[in-house]
Amino acid sequence: MTQKNNLYQELYSLMIFSRILDKTIGAHDGHWHGLEGEEAIVAGVYHGLRQTDILAPHYRGSPVAAYAKGADLRRMIAGLFSKSTGYNAGRHRGDICAPAQFNLIGLYTGSLGPPLGYATGAALAVKLDGRDDVAVAVFGDGASSRGDCHEAMNLASVQKLPIVFVCQNNQFAISTPAAHGVSGSIAARGAGFGMPGIAVDGNDVLAVHSAMQAAIAKARKGEGPTLIEAQTYRVAGHFYSDSEDYRAQAEIDHWRKKDPLDHFRKHLITHQFFTKAELETIDNDIEQNITSAFEQALKDPAPNVDQLSEEYVYAGELK
Repeated sequence: MTQKNNLYQELYSLMIFSRILDKTIGAHDGHWHGLEGEEAIVAGVYHGLRQTDILAPHYRGSPVAAYAKGADLRRMIAGLFSKSTGYNAGRHRGDICAPAQFNLIGLYTGSLGPPLGYATGAALAVKLDGRDDVAVAVFGDGASSRGDCHEAMNLASVQKLPIVFVCQNNQFAISTPAAHGVSGSIAARGAGFGMPGIAVDGNDVLAVHSAMQAAIAKARKGEGPTLIEAQTYRVAGHFYSDSEDYRAQAEIDHWRKKDPLDHFRKHLITHQFFTKAELETIDNDIEQNITSAFEQALKDPAPNVDQLSEEYVYAGELK
């Protein structure tokens, strides 16, 4: 298998992993924040990061980020349901606060803006340490209007920090359309901060991955930050049980026809990188792995009182 085939298989596998995991959890938890339609962004952005790179993922796709960084599937799913076998030992939700062991930054407060500052601080630490690692901050179109976002990008540009800002623009901030909450192009804001601002088709995994790899290479060389706006559409509701009475079904149907997974699958078959049967084998293997890990995780025990206590306690000397 050629190097290109290897890359394409890895990207496709991450996309189908995202789709199947999403539907598996959504069928069990009506409050799950669905990812349908955004798989090309999470695969294109999270693929190929080093273990030592720091990542603040969007909450919509956080488990994919953890998996791409090397998290064990069963432990990761157990964390989503606060089981004792999860990386968090049941102390908090594993999607909102992804396992820090993989250099992942969570939401912590539940607010969507602060992680941009955390990731920028991590990039500053990388620069001060003289390392060639990068930080990545992924946020939505809604969070792009927060002060945290502008402050982070301004500091990153002034200090020429090794960070990539990725706006996962799915055109909705809960129920508010981007047209009602965002003025102008998000990518165009990069110029105002003195960094490249790149708009890519968020339904094209190869376009997203190419832009991401170029931005990472630039950051590793000490050439500063990049802003990428990956434009897609949130086919899923804000969560699985969302009534979605704020948008027309025709609009959803229109974007379903642009499904990123179908687009990439057709590309791989048409250009003879893989046969339909080979891709179906990948699909089936991933589905079996997810189903097995999911069933095992659901059977895992909830934490007891001792496990819910903190592992480490820090105290300063009283003066």
